[in-house]
Amino acid sequence: MIRKFVDSYSDRFLSRWIILGLDMGFVFFSYLCAHLLTTAYQLRDFSFTLVDRQIFFSLVCYLIGFLIARSYSSIIRHTGQQDAYKLLKGATIAFLLEFLFSATTLFSSELLPVHQISKATLLVHFLLVIFLLIGSRLVIKALYYRIVSSKMTLKTHVLIYGAGSSGLITKQTLENEMSSKYNVVGFIDDNPSKVGKSLIGSPVYSPKKALDEKFLLRNGITQVILSIQKLNSQKKREIIDSCLELNLKTKVIPPVDRWIQGELSSAQIKSVRIEDVLSREQIKLDSSNIARELSGKVVLVTGAAGSIGSEIVRQALHFKPSKVVLVDQAESSLYELELDIKTHYSFFLPLVEVVVADVSDRSRMQAVFDRFGPQVVFHAAAYKHVPLMEEHPYEAVRVNVGGTFNLASLSLEYGVEKFVMVSTDKAVNPTNVMGATKRVAELIVQSRERIGGASTQFITTRFGNVLGSNGSVIPVFKKQIDEGGPLTITHRDITRYFMTISEACNLVLEAGAMGNGGEIFVFDMGQSVKIIDLAKKMIQLSGLEEGRDIEIQEIGLRPGEKLYEELLATQENTKETHHEKIMIADVLPEPISQVDIGIEKLMTELKKTGNEVAIVRQIKEMVPEFISNNSPYAQLDPTEAVNT
Repeated sequence: MIRKFVDSYSDRFLSRWIILGLDMGFVFFSYLCAHLLTTAYQLRDFSFTLVDRQIFFSLVCYLIGFLIARSYSSIIRHTGQQDAYKLLKGATIAFLLEFLFSATTLFSSELLPVHQISKATLLVHFLLVIFLLIGSRLVIKALYYRIVSSKMTLKTHVLIYGAGSSGLITKQTLENEMSSKYNVVGFIDDNPSKVGKSLIGSPVYSPKKALDEKFLLRNGITQVILSIQKLNSQKKREIIDSCLELNLKTKVIPPVDRWIQGELSSAQIKSVRIEDVLSREQIKLDSSNIARELSGKVVLVTGAAGSIGSEIVRQALHFKPSKVVLVDQAESSLYELELDIKTHYSFFLPLVEVVVADVSDRSRMQAVFDRFGPQVVFHAAAYKHVPLMEEHPYEAVRVNVGGTFNLASLSLEYGVEKFVMVSTDKAVNPTNVMGATKRVAELIVQSRERIGGASTQFITTRFGNVLGSNGSVIPVFKKQIDEGGPLTITHRDITRYFMTISEACNLVLEAGAMGNGGEIFVFDMGQSVKIIDLAKKMIQLSGLEEGRDIEIQEIGLRPGEKLYEELLATQENTKETHHEKIMIADVLPEPISQVDIGIEKLMTELKKTGNEVAIVRQIKEMVPEFISNNSPYAQLDPTEAVNT
């Protein structure tokens, strides 16, 4: 019957006034006990009239104390240290009031003989009140959880990895939230001094013992919650990999600064993402350099609605520019970015100007430069999808080449201080139209630096794939998993470099700060990742099994696609910078006259004929290392190049 009552009312709370009434009942009872204890049970001398008046006085004092401390406003079954402190505070206030009034006869009368209350009675009463109020709450809490714990068979049995403060808070959160579906079996910790001990009722195990198939099976454990705030990326990957090998679903606790009003809730405990598995140590960059370059200046960002552009905008706003101009032709995405800034960064809104414009339209871009007079330009606008651009080289040249030429020329004309272009590793020894057009864009940017007397510093950043960017492999795999598969890969041996959006944009901003002009900055991308391994891990993280729940299907390389990406061309070397993870490609820039002749031919071909074969032929003349792979444009390559 008790179990049925708890099930029916477990989601309801007692009124605070009922709790206050119960507390006052304990005060009444404890005073009687204190009076009897301190008068040595001399019942023959017991005066009901006198005691009634003294009890009334005591109840008034404790009522005042409880109202001040608000000790009655907590939920009993969630009683913790803070609640005990409130009770102690309220009782102490009451005790001091009683002691003060009983120490003088000014407040005494025949109706209220306060001076006749002994100091011993006051002290014993105070101690009994503390004992009964805190003790009763703890007993009720223990009984409640004992009754509810009988339903644990319906809950998921988990281990918390990390027996530090974050782990303890995680366990308390799961226990306090009755909507939680977890039963914490114990903690896992690498610290030998903690192993074998018990923390808030749960044992601490070593990783060797806990991450064992027999132990997991015996205890019915199916999940691990990773709750360590300061954990390096390599150790994090090792823990996640160990859990995946044991078919354990792994979840993580967000950083403390993301807790809702400083409080953790079970709803914030999320499954591990593939980004967590691939992430590396966050690269620390010199924000003071970036602040010096952007503070008080007009910053223009092209491609502002894209994955990279939008993050550049968000980061740049924190460095106090006088204005950030957001340029993009994708009006829906641009509107969503503006709405995001209004919602989450409303204090930056006066600094933001949104402009719908196409970078390949020179007259439109000139109007933008006329109106805002940018001092720093981050050029992230580009078409980036390899298969689509292989089918539409006209558009690739129009935007990637024509847009860059317009922006670079206008930057010179309007005396822009810094021009930073976002490039890609696909521009290195390109095998596709997209990569080749980005290499032409690099040539344009580098050649502008050699113009005598120009004040503009032209800088290029080059990096690999960005985790979670629009159209990248991870969102595609997530969608395929949601649809039941199969996951499609183009080749079992294909590899790619990955970095986070935040890292990529940090690099772009830092390049703008450290660059003196003419550099191509490349980034230490770490180890390349096999896409098939990426697909397998994403299947595991989704709680599925390859071959049983979902398939991986190989569909063949797409036109222009490489098996392996490169950050440097074979003839390029690197020079060090002040940051060990950022290097400068040692590339000799082409003379501006030669680049401009090639651009003129290319744009003439684009405007007059629109013949895509002729357009690609001209690109190959400008970029001799551009050898098409698995593409109809391979017919334009020298025979010896095709056969290699």
